[in-house]
Amino acid sequence: MDTMELIRTRKSVRTFDGQGVSEEDREKLSAYIRTIENPYHIPVRFMILGAKKHGLSSPVISGEHLYITAKVPKTEHCEEAFGYAFEKMVLYAWSLGIGTTWIGGTMKREVFEREAGVTEDEIMPCVSPLGYPAKNRSVKEIAMRAAIRADKRLPSDELFFDNDFGTPLHTDDITVNNALEAVRLAPSAVNKQPWRIVRQGSAYHFYKKKNVSGGGDWDVQKVDLGIALCHFMGIAGGALTVSSPDIQTADDTEYIATVTL
Repeated sequence: MDTMELIRTRKSVRTFDGQGVSEEDREKLSAYIRTIENPYHIPVRFMILGAKKHGLSSPVISGEHLYITAKVPKTEHCEEAFGYAFEKMVLYAWSLGIGTTWIGGTMKREVFEREAGVTEDEIMPCVSPLGYPAKNRSVKEIAMRAAIRADKRLPSDELFFDNDFGTPLHTDDITVNNALEAVRLAPSAVNKQPWRIVRQGSAYHFYKKKNVSGGGDWDVQKVDLGIALCHFMGIAGGALTVSSPDIQTADDTEYIATVTL
């Protein structure tokens, strides 16, 4: 499958078949995660850990044998770099038929951080189980997906704009339309879809619309923006810069980055 097909077809998986990931697929994934880069050039270090061996679990997951974690140095834009890199892993895993789901809260964070060796100078925003999807979702997973309306997405005219936040973006460019749709389909914390994009010429300015309460050492919605950037650049390419344009924004809207095509 190409990148757009991976984005369209991937779903979060919380119910696994209990068989574990094959040695061949684990080796492929292990090799791939060593090659992952991000446009911020901030190192994101991945680790695959056995659930039983390391005492790892989540109350919303069943049938898993492995977890994948990643950590990143505490520095400016580390959340975006993490989101970008972790989503590349997620999409590659899906190309192998391996299911994942982003977990940021429903876990014993101190256990995962200890087993991943997270230091005071690092953060580990999210983890994911790894495994092949079960034929049927558990009742618990079905209820959770319904609660967050997991399959619903905001319409494009509420997300993408031309020159300012008052004019919906319309374009005949097929690649750009696909890239924007890839952003619209991206996963996000409790499906809040915080990304907003304003186009100015060939520049696409990414913003975060804050709609989830945060705190602590990192911002989960900046992780979400990293995922959005991964989807957009995975389809359209472009060069990333961080220099806020002169566009009037609401108090709850924060500039994140610009991709120039």
